[in-house]
Amino acid sequence: MTQNPPGTTSNSGEGASRVEGPVTPEVVDMPPTPEESAVGEEQVARPTKLIRIAAMVRALLDEARRAPLDDAGRRSLKEIHERSIHELQEILSPDLRQELADVTLPFSTEMPSDAELRIAQAQLVGWLEGLFHGIQATLFTQQIQAQRQFEEMRNRRPLEMGGAGERTPGAYL
Repeated sequence: MTQNPPGTTSNSGEGASRVEGPVTPEVVDMPPTPEESAVGEEQVARPTKLIRIAAMVRALLDEARRAPLDDAGRRSLKEIHERSIHELQEILSPDLRQELADVTLPFSTEMPSDAELRIAQAQLVGWLEGLFHGIQATLFTQQIQAQRQFEEMRNRRPLEMGGAGERTPGAYL
């Protein structure tokens, strides 16, 4: 298995074209179409659901750190952890889904230890925080680009108006 440099992706396999270069996460309100998913863009279909899951996972990690877990607690936390990953996979683009699958490992036993559960939860919280930082960076970059475009439009407009011919005030009267 080859590893891509940070910020790049490659899609390989039968019928898939190889896409390399920076990948920026994008927040969208609707699930991506197959065409959008094929271009290698990281997308989150339901950002509010992502935020709710992330908040729950963080709260569970905090709770698991504070109190020792009995068998029923560990079983419940394991089930919630696996369900959270499943729910996340439903709202992520194929690239992010694969990344999540690559970094999360299944539990090795039916009844994981407190330490295994805490590590799995901390890993998931860390991945989600990284995803949020990527989204924030993308939004910041998009905002800067929009401001630059707006400034260019503002600077171009007086030139276009001035280039149409000099008119003195009252020339239309």
